[in-house]
Amino acid sequence: MKTICFYFQIHQPFRLKRYRFFDIGADHYYYDDFTNEQILQRIAANSFLPANQVIYDLIQASKGKFRVAFSISGVALDQLEQYAPEVIESFRKLAKTGAVEFLSETYAHSLSSLIDEKEFKNQVLQHRRRIEVLFGQKPKTFRNTELIYSDDLGELIYSMGYKTIIAEGAKTILGWKSPNFVYHSALNPNLKLLLKNNKLSDDITFRFSNYNWSEYPLVADKFIDWIYKTPNNEQVINLFMNYETFGNLQSKQSGIFEFLKALPKFAFEKGIGFLTPSEVSGLVNATGPISVPNPISWADEERDLSAWLGNDLQQEAFKKLYSIAERVRMSKDRRLHLDWNYLQTSDHFYYMSTKNFSEGGLYRYFSPYETPFEAFINYMNVLSDFMERVESQFPSSVENEELNSLLTTIQNKELKIVSLEKELKKKCKKGKPSKTPGRTVKKENPADSRKSTVKKGKSS
Repeated sequence: MKTICFYFQIHQPFRLKRYRFFDIGADHYYYDDFTNEQILQRIAANSFLPANQVIYDLIQASKGKFRVAFSISGVALDQLEQYAPEVIESFRKLAKTGAVEFLSETYAHSLSSLIDEKEFKNQVLQHRRRIEVLFGQKPKTFRNTELIYSDDLGELIYSMGYKTIIAEGAKTILGWKSPNFVYHSALNPNLKLLLKNNKLSDDITFRFSNYNWSEYPLVADKFIDWIYKTPNNEQVINLFMNYETFGNLQSKQSGIFEFLKALPKFAFEKGIGFLTPSEVSGLVNATGPISVPNPISWADEERDLSAWLGNDLQQEAFKKLYSIAERVRMSKDRRLHLDWNYLQTSDHFYYMSTKNFSEGGLYRYFSPYETPFEAFINYMNVLSDFMERVESQFPSSVENEELNSLLTTIQNKELKIVSLEKELKKKCKKGKPSKTPGRTVKKENPADSRKSTVKKGKSS
């Protein structure tokens, strides 16, 4: 039986406010709260909440046969809790159906996997804990930021306990092969890869309301018929997309919600089912290896890293940010760690891209800046202030090894102090006089003592 595997990405960055050179050292708050709240609440109302309700109704109507997966970045969860907590509640409601899987990713939706293994591991662990607390699931499937993947990265992710990774079905790695199979890593036969069918996924995300598209209008029965007519041995159709497709990228007026509502009905009629990524991985054997020597992503025609690291501006900002990673990790300053997460978000580097910016398109659509250079200047001003804050705690004149040694000494001394305090308390408790059971000691009244003294004086 053919199977559709739906996965939806949910992510929104904390956009930076206009931060001038003269703000450096004077203003340590970096975010455009008004814009962030306005955008998130609009997307929640137009997309997340109605789409969640449609999916919940489909799960109930199919008695759990309709199944989907979500990957929600940590920074998106932070914003949802702050600006639209009702969305979190609607996802909890979906989690309780047992038909929804929540995936693992980096908390900050960062590019840390490309430069800092320790930071990458920390963020994955942080995100995994958050998903467990909010939705009661321990993620089994990993999805890296922007579907970035390579053979070496797969080995790292496997060492962290994941046996399934979602990636892009790029032509550069597939060649003549179809994305409609389960593959495994070229370096590890135990690591399964689910590759996005980018043609069918993008038909929904980008072409659904395009009047100039030869297949317009796209209706559910036609779409399911395309899947049904794929070769019989192609058993898994991976439809991976931005969740904002429903109601934001494709407006309600386009008929996108009606399309989603009708999909399961026509799929079930054709004998096509739905599974989550971990279910596909557990039920379907891998047909063979896929080699990915260089990192791929799901961005642009190239499916590479150029959307985030394709020019000198992006690379300078990227290297500058991670040059202080070790010192930030040494800090116990909660606000510093929060800003560190938000400044790592890949969107900041995306806004600096010069690829087709003058022609508009997605870069201009998503960027809050007039030009990539403006995005770079604003980010670097913020980063300069952040680095000054790190410098005040851990001066750059001191080597990381020396700082680690000093911090270890301080922590050991703190532990010793705590241990001595506990020991002192125990000794104090042992040293207190205890009352003998069964005996009552009568206290002398001071007045009686005075009377006794007076009597003694008269008698003499």
